[in-house]
Amino acid sequence: MIEAELKARVHTPERVLRQLEEWAAGRAEVYSDTYYDFPDGALSARDQELRVRTVHGADSTCTVLTFKDAKVDQASGSKPEEETPVGDAAAIHAIVRGLGYVPVISFEKRCRNYDFQARGRAMLATLVRVPEVDGTFLELETLADEKELAAALADVRSVLADLGIGEADLTTELYTDAVRARRAT
Repeated sequence: MIEAELKARVHTPERVLRQLEEWAAGRAEVYSDTYYDFPDGALSARDQELRVRTVHGADSTCTVLTFKDAKVDQASGSKPEEETPVGDAAAIHAIVRGLGYVPVISFEKRCRNYDFQARGRAMLATLVRVPEVDGTFLELETLADEKELAAALADVRSVLADLGIGEADLTTELYTDAVRARRAT
């Protein structure tokens, strides 16, 4: 499946938060993300990502292994994604390193997630703050196969418009790049 996702800078986070709270119950989570690559950067060169994410919620903690293939939509940055929960964070990090991958960047995302239905689709809206990056972001996504990607992205844009988020607010900047840039200063 493809994660049909758009990301935007949010200029009025309190207003967007209030609207999302009307649509669904939010849940606060902290993501601890580590991205891996081969020592020669082969994954990055192919526009692929391998990530281990540990999600710390109010009542539980879980770890997920994610592989993202190259972008299938340049304008949005949408990528095919495969994801699976893993039982032991330390073990999956050791396995990934044992397979020859090296950690290239780790950082934390502070999120408030909202699951809801819109335009006939299951949607996930995530308000995001990355301590090392200025601003608040909104990620809005739904899953789609490649044939329906354009329609899914149109639905995501429509829901963003309902939240007062316009095309000028959209960004394809990656958190990994923003964190790297901040750390380089």
